[in-house]
Amino acid sequence: MPATSTQGSIVDRPRFDCRNAYVKALADLAQEDHRIVGVVNDSIGSSKLDAFKKAFPDRLINVGIAEQDMVGVAAGLANGGRIPFVSAASCFLTARALEQIKADIAYSNRNVKLCGMSPGMAYGELGPTHHSIEDVAWLRAIDNMTIIVPASPVETAAAMRWAAATEGPAFIRVSRMSVPEIYPEDYEFVPGKAITVRDGNDITIISNGTVLWRALAAAEQLAEDGINARVLSMPTVKPLDVDAVIAAARETAGIVTAEEATVVGGLGGAVAETVVKHHPTRVQILGVPEFAPTGSAAFLLDRYGMSPEGIADNARVLVRQN
Repeated sequence: MPATSTQGSIVDRPRFDCRNAYVKALADLAQEDHRIVGVVNDSIGSSKLDAFKKAFPDRLINVGIAEQDMVGVAAGLANGGRIPFVSAASCFLTARALEQIKADIAYSNRNVKLCGMSPGMAYGELGPTHHSIEDVAWLRAIDNMTIIVPASPVETAAAMRWAAATEGPAFIRVSRMSVPEIYPEDYEFVPGKAITVRDGNDITIISNGTVLWRALAAAEQLAEDGINARVLSMPTVKPLDVDAVIAAARETAGIVTAEEATVVGGLGGAVAETVVKHHPTRVQILGVPEFAPTGSAAFLLDRYGMSPEGIADNARVLVRQN
């Protein structure tokens, strides 16, 4: 059942910073469960954790700019029965501490929640050193790691609640780019399940994170041309909703994936691997194919075809090829 409201265009809705939902959810969880702690790498301000620090001064551990130590400390806290939420810029968390994530968290099956803040190209003007387009691909290659890419504040908070209640490693991308709300307040995150946010049988667009609302806007444009696009939200890249992907491959002319990440090994790669194995169809993977230049995040998304117009154009190509 579609999760979005039918009132007005997605483009006209108010925009929100998902970090605010993240911090509120973390504080609510900490109030309910004394085991919840935060671990940061001198990133209290950029993670918007000032209020959490004030409310729970003995439950926020700042290791300084030492990401490998940060992940190791989180693993130790988990060993001691705590539930650590590691909050750091995704580019530094996943690149600098990849070995510790693999060995100390995933291989050791520690109950640690890795929260990649400001992922994708949120730090657009700071360039490729601060762009985090590889994080999903890197972590998807590691066994025993749930990978979640929420698309809105409600979904961010729901993913946080699920992670706190579920034993085992998880990675949650927390966007700083403002996005419209897509889901109702009672939305419940279910790992490994896609959400049909718009029905259609001509073409399928699969997206998540900051690009999902753009995919919905693209579907609105396609509808004006008489093309009914199915839009699937895929908040969990791992495990992937294989059944939803296969159904899209069977029932529509092709699949366009769109994500604020590299075109190699992320959501697009997971979808392509699935259809090749189960039901081959045309797949167009939209993402970042290179070290992106400096520029605003919105400019960079548009540059790589992830404006509503760009996504719609790629969908039209697949429809014409059918």
